[in-house]
Amino acid sequence: MAGLLLAPLASQASSSLAVEMGCYNCHGAYPRGDAPSFERLSVRFEKRRGDAAAEQHAVEELLRGEPLQHIPAHEHLSPETAQRLIHWLVEGAK
Repeated sequence: MAGLLLAPLASQASSSLAVEMGCYNCHGAYPRGDAPSFERLSVRFEKRRGDAAAEQHAVEELLRGEPLQHIPAHEHLSPETAQRLIHWLVEGAK
């Protein structure tokens, strides 16, 4: 029961974290340049749901600024922050 109550809070925390980290500047409703929106990213990451290894691989790519290009903002994320953001995307970015 407690897990059900915490799920919305975790989602809100990750959305707030994305705001705090400036992620919406490039990945918001009107993406900047070639940056995918959070909606597109969540669809892309949905297949990783329930696969901890695939989720961790996405975290490592994010921290390296991959797969497309060198992205300094991604490289400045802490591993914990990257994990929270990726997990939020895997869970649908709601």
